[in-house]
Amino acid sequence: MSTQSWLISWVGNADHEAAEGKRANELGPIASAVILHEPAFDRIVLLTNYDYERTRQYAQWMEKVTGCVGTDLYHVDLSSPIDYSSVYSQVCAQLKQSGLPRKEVELTYHLSPGTPAMAAVWIILAKTRFPAKLIQTSKEKGLERVDFFFDLANEFLPEFLQRSSERISRLSNDEPKPAPEFGKIIHGSRAMREQVTLAHKMAAHDVPVLVLGETGTGKELFAEAIHCASSRRHQPFIAINCGAIPKETVNSELFGHKKGAFTGAVADRLGHFREAEGGILFLDEIGDLPLDAQVRLLRALQQQEVTPLGASTPVKVNVRVIAATHRDLAGDVVEGRFREDLFHRLAVGILRLPPLREREGDLDLLVDYLLAKINADVAERPEAHHKEISSGARALLHTHNWPGNIRELYHTLLRAVIWSGSAVIEEIDIERSLLVVRGRDGDVLNRSLGPGFDLQALLDEVSRHYIRRALQQCGNKKKRAAELLGFIHYQTFGNRAEKLGVTFDENEG
Repeated sequence: MSTQSWLISWVGNADHEAAEGKRANELGPIASAVILHEPAFDRIVLLTNYDYERTRQYAQWMEKVTGCVGTDLYHVDLSSPIDYSSVYSQVCAQLKQSGLPRKEVELTYHLSPGTPAMAAVWIILAKTRFPAKLIQTSKEKGLERVDFFFDLANEFLPEFLQRSSERISRLSNDEPKPAPEFGKIIHGSRAMREQVTLAHKMAAHDVPVLVLGETGTGKELFAEAIHCASSRRHQPFIAINCGAIPKETVNSELFGHKKGAFTGAVADRLGHFREAEGGILFLDEIGDLPLDAQVRLLRALQQQEVTPLGASTPVKVNVRVIAATHRDLAGDVVEGRFREDLFHRLAVGILRLPPLREREGDLDLLVDYLLAKINADVAERPEAHHKEISSGARALLHTHNWPGNIRELYHTLLRAVIWSGSAVIEEIDIERSLLVVRGRDGDVLNRSLGPGFDLQALLDEVSRHYIRRALQQCGNKKKRAAELLGFIHYQTFGNRAEKLGVTFDENEG
């Protein structure tokens, strides 16, 4: 398979002005790079947060000037071109949508166009998730290759996570079989199977682990499974929610204190690190940890010792840390909310738990498992009845987005069991049990696929919403509502509204 060379770049103001004749005898950074680079790029991928039509005209000019072919243009919605988190998340999404990284594609990122935030994100991605070469252009030096004498991935990840999949497979042949506790992670989807396999490999290596995933995806369950599959299985497992600890007491709770260290310290306290001696300390919502506590945590991981508040002598500890968060921790690093050195120290092993909506085929497995668990939990109560679920109710569950993931699914089923008046949970019981939080980004785009999903019904639902909203906004005037929604003829709008069952006053005033 032949290798293709792709150039990926933001389109900057200098590029636009060169195309518009506002910079005499200048081609701008991108066109200059395309002309000067040897060999020629096979594909040019341009990202823009400017007006799309303006950038489209630039792309046509650039192709004409350079003679290149195969230019792709993508408009990217950024909250701000200097918002590191927004730039990072949007660029990652665009690269993944383009099927990257791929073995047959050699990437080059152009650092010159765009803001410093955009350049910084290119550097981070080139050294981590989407490996690439880096270039820059200037009037003085033309095209230059940018070299950095460090490699984030290889500097901070252990060798076992960098080996090829074939070598990992050979090494893992001698590893123990998965601990029975991994059986508590109910799954059938490939996305979860990959994370369970990776978690089992990590359990055999006594290194920190960072578990990333939305709220309710099972981060603590993974941490418990790693503990039970590790050599520390007979030692303590202590789970702490960092977000629930008051900032003024977090150092005391984690690292301990001596009597009299502060007002209210009436006795010595070991702290969670020393309480977990020999075992595993699970730090959930690590992204909520204050910066001063982050410094102490970094020292505990690096030096394997803690200094209680009020003490002058550090105490040695032997604790493995598993941390978890629902936040974009890499984005927090870029924005200064989380220490970069601590991030890399924690992220020796990384698990990325997919949300329920991305776990194809898992919803039915989880419904059956959770319903059986609920039935078993209430079986001894005299007022309880064993409940089944109808096909219609199950189909309705498939249409929900599950922003709260498995935790939300469990509580929805629990409410349905309690509120259902018969032995079978019907569709109406699920409708009453679902707690729909309005205004979440991506609800329409991230509905769960499976039995009961109806694309046309979803499109009709969206159409009805905006038709009613337009009518309300313009006082029920069809012509004005049609204009708001982009209909050329208001008769077409009226026909569409009637087809969807939207009624309105025929007298437009």
